[in-house]
Amino acid sequence: MSLGDLPKSVGSVLYRQVGRANGEFQNHRSLPVDVLENDASYRVVFDAPGAEPDDVQVRYLGGNVKIQIDRFRQYRDGYEMRFPGRGMELEGETELPSDAMVDPDSGTATLTENGTLRIDIPKDSTVEGDESESDPASEADELTADD
Repeated sequence: MSLGDLPKSVGSVLYRQVGRANGEFQNHRSLPVDVLENDASYRVVFDAPGAEPDDVQVRYLGGNVKIQIDRFRQYRDGYEMRFPGRGMELEGETELPSDAMVDPDSGTATLTENGTLRIDIPKDSTVEGDESESDPASEADELTADD
């Protein structure tokens, strides 16, 4: 390496470090989430770009919807990684309203082609107005993401 190549080499190393730091920040920050409700169910929406259905884990526990995404970076022949800025291990979590009575066993998770994860959790109509039933929010259930 010549002295003239030094700035380019240092710049390349710094650029990669910034990318890694950005990816690490994404790994430790919760994914943005929307919670929607209609008469029949709750819909929880996370952005999950670059994820495949097998990369996604969805859990319902004590009124909380938690997701974990373990993405994989595809390597491209003929290309060198210049800026590894995307986090590969992403997490998200949200709490349903405190009065939510749901049937998590009937929930579904759908990962759209553009990377949106939609989790639909039907309301439990059997406990409507009857608080003597067991609270489904205390149960832990796992959903699988469909295409």
